Amino acid sequence: MTYVVNEACIKCKYMDCVEVCPVDCFYEGKNMLVINPDECIDCGVCAPECPAKAIVSDTDKSAGKWLKLNKEYSEKWPNCSEKKQPPADADEYKDAEGKYEKFFDPNPAE
Repeated sequence: MTYVVNEACIKCKYMDCVEVCPVDCFYEGKNMLVINPDECIDCGVCAPECPAKAIVSDTDKSAGKWLKLNKEYSEKWPNCSEKKQPPADADEYKDAEGKYEKFFDPNPAE
């Protein structure tokens, strides 16, 4: 079992989760984070820290698509082990729907 980041993170990227992760298994894209499922130790400390509620267990019924995306992009994006400031407009997008189709960016963080 592992945890995954879902579309609620897109355009929010609060990064409170990164700060508490004991194994540094988060990877940073241009506008979201992902978890490397092979590195995640299933401790769950990250999930309650996310203001957008973007982290779910891979046993959650909505996790299937996100597990694949997290695996793929954790192999392409740089590791992120320190909390950074969220985007200035993060709160505006926190509860938005359909963010993957509208805003997902496959590029790594700059």
